Amino acid sequence: MNQGFAWFIFIWVFILIGLMSIGGYFMFRKFLKVLPKADGKSTLDWQNHWVESSRHLWTDDSKAFLNRLVDPVPAAFRDIAKHTIAARIGQLAMERGAHEVTREHCIEGYILATPRRDYKFLKKFLDDEGIDYSKFNHLMK
Repeated sequence: MNQGFAWFIFIWVFILIGLMSIGGYFMFRKFLKVLPKADGKSTLDWQNHWVESSRHLWTDDSKAFLNRLVDPVPAAFRDIAKHTIAARIGQLAMERGAHEVTREHCIEGYILATPRRDYKFLKKFLDDEGIDYSKFNHLMK
């Protein structure tokens, strides 16, 4: 067997193992979201519940604002991210007895539903839009 071909096979095996590990990690995370919690509903069930129960609270302005918030998310993940963030926003609005989803609900829900690394984008976006987010600084620490 040629020495170069053996190295090719050796490197290719590690690339395949690495790619399968990455894919398995994301599949396992999705699997954990489907498992039922102590109350009998999974994380995905609760997300669907909050989206459906708050659907009547969403205005055209709040939908457009949410679309602009999730715009930098890669297209492959945008729908999932939008659903997750919308569920958190809907939960906030419903728990507070709001009559409609406002921009404040959207900002707070975005902060609570996204990881800390996304806050830099949010701050830049809100600065560009001229929106004061000082009352949400305690959530972004």
